[in-house]
Amino acid sequence: MTKTILVTGATDGIGLMTAKTLANRGHHVILHGRSVAKLASAASEIGQGISTYRADLSSLQEAYDLAMSIRTDHDCIDVLINNAGVFKIGDPVLPNGQDVRFVVNTLAPYVLTKALLPIIPKAGRILNLSSAAQAPVDIAALKGQSRLGDMAAYAQSKRAITIWSHELAGRLAEGPVIIAVNPGSLLASKMVKEGFGVAGNDLQIGVDILCRLALDQDFANDSGKYWDNDFGGFSPVNFGDAERVMNAIEELV
Repeated sequence: MTKTILVTGATDGIGLMTAKTLANRGHHVILHGRSVAKLASAASEIGQGISTYRADLSSLQEAYDLAMSIRTDHDCIDVLINNAGVFKIGDPVLPNGQDVRFVVNTLAPYVLTKALLPIIPKAGRILNLSSAAQAPVDIAALKGQSRLGDMAAYAQSKRAITIWSHELAGRLAEGPVIIAVNPGSLLASKMVKEGFGVAGNDLQIGVDILCRLALDQDFANDSGKYWDNDFGGFSPVNFGDAERVMNAIEELV
């Protein structure tokens, strides 16, 4: 059955490879990216059956507007893959004082997801890209009231998206399925090369699990869980700080 699948951050790396794999399987794939030129290149590389949308997810307004544009053009999004992410950047502080890692990696996916829920069916899937690098969230840093180094900000932003994946899944007991996923540590992405200076492991490792989680019936009852592909399965997470993190997220968005 053909599905309509939105992949954010789909102009390179694991996002592009996942989009290409899904399109090759006959699904209609919607590509999101920041650059019109890169979107055009990605769409040309993938071929027919592609829609493209440009938005800068460092702006929550643009994240919301992206959702509204997609809702105008599409009646249904069967799968949303919140892949877009930031790790290392020259100046991570946005004009409003917030850290771009928290905005792009945590808050924008929340805004986009909530705004798209009316057209995501109960049997749909939402995959949120997390990481093995997770750390307790400093609420002041999340709010832009204090500063963190690159790794700390990234790790905390990934902890925060794992938290809201679990919490939102609990509120949407009838679906759609929401799963946070570490697709694999140090995969060969632009982010890994720029951030760690290493070539990284085969991206196909991450692409394969994203496609499985997005489509396989085996995961239809796993909403709210965290898949750690380094271990090849779901891993337990301590959600003891979930309430304060969710309160901060909802205050910010």
